[in-house]
This record gives sequence, structure tokens and C-alpha cells, in this order.
Amino acid sequence: MEKEDSNEHTPAGPGENITEEEDYYTKDGTVDFRGNPANKKTTGTWKACPFILGNECCERLAYYGMSSNIVRYFKHQLNQSSATASKNQSDWSGTCYITPLIGAFLADAYLGRYWTIACFSIVYVIGMTLLTLSALVPGLRPTCYSKESCDPTHAQSAFCFVALYLIALGTGGIKPCVSTYGADQFDDADETEKKRKSSFFNWFYFSINIGALVASTVMVWIQDNVSWAWGFGIPALAMAIAVGSFFSGTRLYRNQKPGGSPLTRICQVIVAAIRKCKVEMPKDKALLYETPDAESGIKGSRKLEHTNDFRFFDKAAVETQSEQGKGTADPWKLCTVTQVEELKAIVRLLPIWATGIIFSAVYNQMGNLFVLQGERMDNKFGHTSFKVPPASVSTVDTLSVIIMVPIYDRIIVPFARKFTGHKNGLTQLQRMGIGLVISIFSMLAAGILELVRLGMVRRHNYYDLDVMPMSIFWQVPQYFIIGVAEVFTFIGQLEFFYEQAPDAMRSLCSALSLTTVALGNYLSSLLVTIVTAVSTRNGKLGWIPDNLNYGRVDYFFWLLGVLSVLNLGAFLLVAKWYTYKRPVGTLAAS
Repeated sequence: MEKEDSNEHTPAGPGENITEEEDYYTKDGTVDFRGNPANKKTTGTWKACPFILGNECCERLAYYGMSSNIVRYFKHQLNQSSATASKNQSDWSGTCYITPLIGAFLADAYLGRYWTIACFSIVYVIGMTLLTLSALVPGLRPTCYSKESCDPTHAQSAFCFVALYLIALGTGGIKPCVSTYGADQFDDADETEKKRKSSFFNWFYFSINIGALVASTVMVWIQDNVSWAWGFGIPALAMAIAVGSFFSGTRLYRNQKPGGSPLTRICQVIVAAIRKCKVEMPKDKALLYETPDAESGIKGSRKLEHTNDFRFFDKAAVETQSEQGKGTADPWKLCTVTQVEELKAIVRLLPIWATGIIFSAVYNQMGNLFVLQGERMDNKFGHTSFKVPPASVSTVDTLSVIIMVPIYDRIIVPFARKFTGHKNGLTQLQRMGIGLVISIFSMLAAGILELVRLGMVRRHNYYDLDVMPMSIFWQVPQYFIIGVAEVFTFIGQLEFFYEQAPDAMRSLCSALSLTTVALGNYLSSLLVTIVTAVSTRNGKLGWIPDNLNYGRVDYFFWLLGVLSVLNLGAFLLVAKWYTYKRPVGTLAAS
């Protein structure tokens, strides 16, 4: 057996020692929990990932165990109208995907990903505990006269929303860091490890959906049939288990050092470029300013090769005569090529990022109008007395993802690789584009189902029936199609924003990708608000009334379908224009 410390016991020449030393440690700048260079044999890769995947699985169980059915909690326990409940769900869910910008900034700039996850997890657990108390403790929980008739006070509603927004803050430190932290366990400079990284993103999303599967079945059933206190309390316990799983792997993790404030570096490039707007660019781009060392001047970041787009920003790296020969450059006047390329990488990501917003608005309907649509349908399981909670039909989406991830990883990737020659079968942009196409069909399926349902309501005068004789399982296609689209778009987006992010901005770019979900939720909320305002003029009930049998929710699904088609066209244009990041060299941890 080869000794790990063989270079301490076996005499060797200087060159041989250097080679062994290089093979012994990672070359991407990662360190272990003590702050020493990360040992490739004892840290990272799939040794560390089970703890991260376990954390994510339990955290997602906690999140979806609460969020999957929250629109019904708002409607029936907090006594809100359908439109208000839908809007509040979208606003809260959107906030859960905006707060990652806070966590990502702290992770990249100051705390590092490990401590950001640890600190925000505590806030998360506090929020979950308060939410459980709001449904358990007399005086904090609403007074209910029947299962679906409650009279909450303003203070009780406020307490519930304080708990929910604490959860939104807590998730802000976890969402942008967990996937990037897992990817950090694979050395970018090691081709063998790098190939495994793409597979990690697939299995990371798989673990999310295992947690979501339990949440959308067991948790939703408990909330509908046992009590909301148990329905919120078990997710709170799951979150505590998630924290325990994460800390259990501490000794095995590889950690990237925080590289300082990314926003400061971005501002420095913009200010320096504006200051030098009249300075002439050198014809030879090799004359642009860069550190002479093998590594960049940014902690935790490799050097980036110069690209020819957005040339205005290159002026920040032009050395004037007065700046030449100075020992230390003022970063507000002169920036390195790598620093300039960091900003360019972010600017290039923005159009791709924007095309994810419509997709997220479509995805948001699973916890929103799909649930309200399902409420009006027969939710009996076959000829039994067992009733499927409307929110539990989202299990189909989860099962779709769980089925499709291994198929994609083990069948589609090798098959596509034969034709494309690409190591991952499809490029990340191709993968995302396919998902956008598939998502259009989910809105078509939902719209057609609602059209058929309303036709049955009119023919048989079912307007005032709480539940019409049409099986809720007709919703299966729309949920399944969204699940397939997720495997392509969301996982492709996760990997794309990690790979194309500058090394020292990976948490921030991961958070940026998550904000598409937030803005998709806000867009859905805005569309509901506009549609309600326009369609209720002159005393009409509108598209989304409390009793959907009198509404036209199908029009809302058609609207999202048309927006999805336009969004696909925009994506194809920006994807064709996109220039991939080109890193140079490796990093030392010391």
C-alpha cells in the first residue's frame, strides 16, 4: 500500500518532491477545516458529498413540507381570498429566492460558504420553530369554527408572517451556498474530478426531490388530515437534522477562501473605466495590466484570459505613463485583466439569467393555481375513501424528476455524447433550451384541462359544487411535464452559473440564478394582480375568483404559454451570442 506521507520517509530529489507535493494537494486553492491545503486523498469528492446531499434533502423536506400547502393555509386558516392567498404565496416564495443575494455576498466576501451555511441554518431553525408555535399555541393560532373557517387576529397573522420571513432569511444563506459548496469538493484542475462535478449537480437535484417527495405526500397529508401544528413541526425537526448532517462532514470538506467583496471589485472596474474613457486602447491586448505572478491578485480566483466583447471595460486595465513602474496600483484607477473579465462574465450571464424568469413563473404555478384548480376536482383515490390532498399532486413532478435524473445521467448523456462529442453530452445552454421548450407544453396541458373542466361545469351546472365529478389525476400530465423541464432547465442552470462564474463569485452567481425563481414568483404575483384588476371591471368576477368554477384560469395558463414562447425566442438569440469563460492556470492553497 502506498504511504500517504511517503515524501517524508523516502529520499527523493527536489523535482520529485515537488511532483508528489502537487499530486498530494488540490490545485484549486481549497483548504481543509484547519485552514491547511486540502489533501486530495482525505477530503472532498464523494467522501464529503453524502453529508451535503443529506443536508439538502432534509432542508428541502423542511422547505417544501411547509411551502407546498402554504397557499391553502393562507386561504383557510388565515381567512384570505384566493387572489390574496395566491399573491402572498408568490411574494413570500419570491423573497425566499431574493435573500440568497445576502447570503452569497457574505459567503464570497467574508464568511466563506461553510460558515454562511452554518449561521443562516440557525436562523432557519428559529423561523421553523416560530411557525410551528403559530399553529400550535393557543393565542398564537387562529380561532377556528370548522376545518376551513377560521378568524385570525391581525397579531396572529403578523406572527405567522414574521416566522415565514425569518425562514426566507435563513434559506438565503443556504440556497446559494450548498450547491456551490458541493461542487467545491471537486478539484477544477483535476480532469478526473472535474468530470464527476457535472454528475454531482444531477444527484444534488435528485436529493432535493427526494425531500420534496416526502414533503408533498406525507407532510401535506398530515397538514390536511391531522393538524397544521404537526404539519409544520415535523419539517422543523427535519431542518434540525439537516444542520446535524452538515456539521457531521466538517472534517471531510474542502473550503474555498473568501475573496473579498465582489461588489467592490465590480465598482472598481466601472469607476476606473469611466475615468479612462478618453484613454486610447493599445492594439496589443497583451499590454493590458495583469499581475506578473502565476496567480491572480484576487484571493481564491484563477486568472482569466482576455475576451474581445464589452471593450469599454478594458480601459480599466490600460496603464497610463504615470501608472507604469509604480509598486502597487490603485484599484480604483487601474484594474487587472482578471478583475475586468470578472465583470464581463457577470454582464454576459445577465441575458441568460433574464430568460429564466418566465420559466420560473410557470414553475410557480405548481404551488399556486394548480393547487387551487385541484381543489375543485374529485380527489378520491380510485374507489377508496382515501382523498389525495390537492397539493400532494405535485408528487408527480417530484417523481418525474427522480425518474428523469438517472435517465439523463446514465442514458441521455452517453447517447448525446456520441453525436456531439461534448463530455457532458449537451452543453449547459442546449440543456436549458430543451427545458424551456418542454415547459410550454405544461401550460398547454393545464390550459386544456381547465377548458375541459369549465365546459363540464357549464354543461351540468356544477357552478356551486365544491368538488366536481372529475378526477384530480387529470392534473398528472401538467405536473409531469414541468418535472421533465426542471431536469433540463434548472439543473442546467445550476451547473451553468457555477461553471461560468468567476472563481471568487460563485456563491453570488448561484444566488443570481436563484433570483430568477424569485422574479418568476413576483412576475406571477404581478400578472395575477393585473389580470384581477382588468378582468373584474364593471362588476365581473374576473379570471381568478374565489370559486374558480365562475372564472377563466385557462386564460391565465394561455398567457403564460404565449410568454414562454416569446421567452424561448429570446433565449435562442442570447445563447447564440454567448462567449464562454476562459480561466488560465491553477491556484495554490497556501
